[in-house]
This record gives sequence, structure tokens and C-alpha cells, in this order.
Amino acid sequence: MRRFVVTVVVCCAVAWVASFSAVVRAAHHDAAAPADAIIVLGAAQYNGHPSPVLKARLDHAAALYARHLAPVVIVTGGVGARDSVSEAAVSRRYLRERGLPDSAVIAEATGNTTEPSLRAAATVVKARGGRRVILVSDGFHLLRLAIVARRLGLTPLGSPAPGSPILSNRRRELGYLLAESFKAPAAYVLTQTR
Repeated sequence: MRRFVVTVVVCCAVAWVASFSAVVRAAHHDAAAPADAIIVLGAAQYNGHPSPVLKARLDHAAALYARHLAPVVIVTGGVGARDSVSEAAVSRRYLRERGLPDSAVIAEATGNTTEPSLRAAATVVKARGGRRVILVSDGFHLLRLAIVARRLGLTPLGSPAPGSPILSNRRRELGYLLAESFKAPAAYVLTQTR
């Protein structure tokens, strides 16, 4: 019995180390390339203005769009508690103010968490005849996003937002990386395919 317990503990430890390594690798790898759409995952907005984290994601998406990597940017994020406007609406307005044309920015405010947001964005991408997407978020989030996107029938390319304030605080970033080392495998098991 003791040998069995030790074996299980060692196997779990090895699996966690592999998961953590994959999260870190995805967090620091920019795979942006020509795609059918850029999908920006939402983050907090304050009184109609993007939070610093959301602003970093949007600025990065605008830069990718300026490089002509995709014809459209899909911004996600619903209405948070005590908010009257969605993250997606705030994001769309911000990108329009940055000079992106009206036809190039689609707001998808259906979801308040990762999977519903990506599921809604995937519907938009597929309706436009596409599958290949650039996923923009903080680096720690990208492995889980890629897993969910693949389960939804998309071909994901992760592109971390380089200006995120989370990157300036190593302890905070480590906390997110550790959390994602558990969330990413869970997403693989729990995300329902289309």
C-alpha cells in the first residue's frame, strides 16, 4: 500500500511539474502569425475605461492588427458586478479611438469567464468562415486559452501582451502561473467540445 501511495504522489508531482513548465513556456512564447481573427480576452474596466491589464491587451491587439495579421479583432467580456457597461463595449470603443475601423472590431459580451467568452468568439470566427485565431491575453493565461480554443475547433496562436503590469511584479506573476498550472489541465478535462 505504501508503495502505491508513493507512486501516486510521484506521478502527481511529475504531472504538475510538466503542467507548470507548459504554462511558463506558453507565457513567454509569441506565436502571432497571419490568422482569421484576433481574439482579446476581457479584463476589468473602470467606469468605461480599460484597466491597465485590459489596456495592455488592447494595445497589443491594435499592434497586431496594424501588422495586418488578421482582418478583424474580437473583444470579449461581459458586464461585471456593479458595472453598467461590458468589458467588450469598453474595449471596442478604446480600439475605435486608437484608429481601428468600425468594421474591424467586433464586441462579444456574452461571457464573463474564459470558456463562455471563447465559445462566443469561436461562433463569430466560424460564422465568418475562419478557424485560425491569435489569442491575446496575459502570458500566464495562454496555455489554458489554447486548450479551450482547440476543444472548440479553433487553431490557436498565443500572443502575450508585453505591456501588462502583471509582468512588473514577479511574485504576482508567479501566483498566476501556479494557479494556471492547475486550471489548464482542468480546462482540458472540463471543456466540452463542439
